Amino acid sequence: MADQDPYVVFTPSGKRGRVPAGTPVLQAARRFGVDLDSVCGGRGICSRCQVEPSFGPFPKHGITALHESLSAWNSVEERYDRIRGLKSGRRLGCQARIQGDVVIDVPSESQVHKQVVRKSADERPVEMDPAVRLHFVEVSQPDMHHPSGDLERVQEALARQWGIDDAEIDIPVLRSLQKLLRQGDWQITLAVHRDGISPPRILAAWPGFFDAGIYGLAIDLGSTTIAAHLCSLSDGSVAASSGIMNPQIRFGEDLMSRVSYAMMNPAGSDEMTIAVREALDSLITAVASEAGIDRQQILEAVIVCNPVMHHLLLGIDPVELGQAPFALATAAALSTDAKSLGWAAVAETARIYLLPCIAGHVGADCAAVILSEQPQKSQEKLLVVDVGTNAEIVFGDHTRVLACSSPTGPAFEGAQISAGQRAAPGAIERVEIDARTKEPRFKVVGGELWSDAEGFAAEVAASGVTGICGSGIIEAIAEMRKAGLLDASGLIGSPRQTGTERMQADGRTFSYLLHAGSDEGDVAVCVTQGDVRAVQLAKSALYAGAKLLMEEFGAGSVDRIILAGAFGSHISPLHAMILGMIPDCRLDCVSSAGNAAGTGARMALCSVSARREIERVVGGIEKIETAVEPKFQEHFVNANALPHSVDEFQQLAREVTLPSPMFNRADGESSSRRRRRR
Repeated sequence: MADQDPYVVFTPSGKRGRVPAGTPVLQAARRFGVDLDSVCGGRGICSRCQVEPSFGPFPKHGITALHESLSAWNSVEERYDRIRGLKSGRRLGCQARIQGDVVIDVPSESQVHKQVVRKSADERPVEMDPAVRLHFVEVSQPDMHHPSGDLERVQEALARQWGIDDAEIDIPVLRSLQKLLRQGDWQITLAVHRDGISPPRILAAWPGFFDAGIYGLAIDLGSTTIAAHLCSLSDGSVAASSGIMNPQIRFGEDLMSRVSYAMMNPAGSDEMTIAVREALDSLITAVASEAGIDRQQILEAVIVCNPVMHHLLLGIDPVELGQAPFALATAAALSTDAKSLGWAAVAETARIYLLPCIAGHVGADCAAVILSEQPQKSQEKLLVVDVGTNAEIVFGDHTRVLACSSPTGPAFEGAQISAGQRAAPGAIERVEIDARTKEPRFKVVGGELWSDAEGFAAEVAASGVTGICGSGIIEAIAEMRKAGLLDASGLIGSPRQTGTERMQADGRTFSYLLHAGSDEGDVAVCVTQGDVRAVQLAKSALYAGAKLLMEEFGAGSVDRIILAGAFGSHISPLHAMILGMIPDCRLDCVSSAGNAAGTGARMALCSVSARREIERVVGGIEKIETAVEPKFQEHFVNANALPHSVDEFQQLAREVTLPSPMFNRADGESSSRRRRRR
């Protein structure tokens, strides 16, 4: 309606609402509990409140954001940009005023509670067979009687001393070659790239003997988070790891939202490509700085990602991936150079390798998981689930392996949850509820103590209790089910039905008060009926994908389950099974693989033979497309119940007895009585 107040949507939190026209962005953020920093009190001095507005149609939110939706630059912003510089597209939240409907992204550096990205490197041993190696050579000096170029004599020395024939060279290295040869008194160290497919290539050179080390990057480019591991190419050790939020989240929380953005906006695909490339460049700069490594020493990167991220990274419009038959521009492994991605944080000649994709919705990240966990060699029926905004699921054994992806959405990451947030200090990450008293206790990210322990308040004084992250909401809902506060259909009971005043009326439904909040900065955290529904939808998609693979394989059960991914590694197997996120299985046969996709990327970085192996294995993977499978919807609906409406969970029943209340929206009225009245 034209007479309505402007509607503002904040990403990545998803918090939103209407505010009077003229409201500063910072004030609106505080009103809706958005994590936006400010030290100077809105005077435009500290620059902590920088935001990135997005414009164009946003069908998901039902709005179109115009450039006029924010006030024009004022003198404070102009002065700040002139003196200190303001990144292109950014505004100061304390100065920009909301005039119309708008979507505003809060970058990670503007958040009070910086995210703890948990995609750490798995320290398992990796067989070293890198594509880039150092070679020290002694080069003959020029001779007037036998004229030849310096490069030709370097190539001859490489062939004679190392058996490397016909090495090519990039122009940036050739420019400095003569000077380096003379500085090193005709001795030189060369970094040579050999992958067994393309001709050998000289990527870098140093005068004399150089042993300071060369490095590569293993990058897991996820829909929500990006992780980078800087690894030594001599021994595979991890020199530094870091992660950031994927800035594309402001264009859509899930993959299809981003494809839709590309469809609806003529330059949408290019915008998302630029955003992710800049983010990667910043992330690489950060890990190199942490390790004290010069960018000229970073000579290769291996990247794993889902198909939409794959296409956007390469500057390929992802529109075809949004409609059947979900055609990839290419499914093959790719090798290119850093210049083609516009990276400045690595050596100009650095090589980039992308693992092969498996299908239109099953990407190189799934290939990396397979490389890491080796289901094709398993003697057991193995289910590997890489839990994220877009879950990759692999099932099989040494006889046959199947794979699919399932659109779980961002609920597992804490988005679409009333008090949800990313895993940052102060976020509730562990929950227990006493089945007798219905009283909760919890732990937060960054703390060691449970909330009912002496000293908890002092421990969290700096951060406060700021919300609940993905692992926290999983445990909270599962504990509510276990304590009889939630019935099998996912309905939350009333105070009278559950026997606790922690159940609070919330419109026509009820919410469970997990944390009351305080005046010292803590926020109240409730589990609402909407939160339960969001998790039900996500877990149903996950289970339905696994069920499809099991049926296609002809298996009625699973022998072993591996939970992978940054979030998957923090899920409690018991709580996941209570919710029915994963099929019934002995709990001691459910394990975490950590960031398996990142581990696969690291293996491919350190080993050319690993690259050839996964390229071969991917060709034999059977792909199931959940989007067009008729039975997916049936499995999805059956999986809505907690844990399931049809499948028996006999192994789970050996671990815990779930109560069987039946709640309804009329407080205290039995289901049977309600049916009779109708």
